[in-house]
Amino acid sequence: MRDSRRPRIVLAVLVLVSVTMILLDLRGGSSGPLGPLRSVGAAVIGPLERAAATVVVPVRTYVQSVASVGDKDRVISELTVENDALRAQLDTVANDRARVADLDALLGLVDANDYVTVPAQVIAVGPAQGFAWTVTIDAGSRDGVEVDMSVISGKGLVGRVVSVSPTTATVLLIVDATSTVGGRLAGTSQIGIVSGTGRQDVLQMQLLDPLAVVDLGETIVTFGSEGDRPYAPGIPIGTVKEMRGTEGQLTRSAIVEPFADISMLDIVGVVLRVPEREPRTPLPADPASTGGAP
Repeated sequence: MRDSRRPRIVLAVLVLVSVTMILLDLRGGSSGPLGPLRSVGAAVIGPLERAAATVVVPVRTYVQSVASVGDKDRVISELTVENDALRAQLDTVANDRARVADLDALLGLVDANDYVTVPAQVIAVGPAQGFAWTVTIDAGSRDGVEVDMSVISGKGLVGRVVSVSPTTATVLLIVDATSTVGGRLAGTSQIGIVSGTGRQDVLQMQLLDPLAVVDLGETIVTFGSEGDRPYAPGIPIGTVKEMRGTEGQLTRSAIVEPFADISMLDIVGVVLRVPEREPRTPLPADPASTGGAP
């Protein structure tokens, strides 16, 4: 039979050596008999640990980042959707504010002139019925709109209605080359014909009096049409920016900048009725002109 005592003896010796080394290390610290051995171990094992760290740490970081890619993509997608929603809300708010401002300006002009007006929104822009400058509005005959009614914005005259359907109407803009409006200088009451030039920012006024004194910046308003159609009286048209020709020339005219910005039309109003005026009182004859007594 094999002797089983030898392994037991070897094991006991190893345990005894281990305990002895531990006790010596505890008693002597770094200056004890195991200090050199510990220093050698640190010198050998330390670089190995640092080398392992340079490999393990980046790998661990990469694994963690790869594991979180799905979460980052989800967060980015959610933030993108939220950002788009906020942008849409801001655009809507800005658009609503602009419309409220247009409506407030329109109400101010309507109140100042006591017009009966139906509001409308421009829903299409483009040539129609042989005219170059027209817009379509979302108010029609069921709203009381008829052909040859004045159309205004909060700033002034826009044009006149040229065709009507139950729910929409086509408006000829004052800048169209075929458009003509009777105008009056607000300061001097001089009258003339305001015509479109085919440009959205320029009108031209032919003065009836070639000797009329015209100041730059003077306001021009409509002097009205028979039956207040197609143009109601007193609607602002624009301001005089330049005079062409000299006093006395039959071709003397004023270059006019329209108040209404045709390129930014949104909320407009169709003038259904103007205030009814009281019957005028006849003037008595001047005694001096009839040869009567003083």
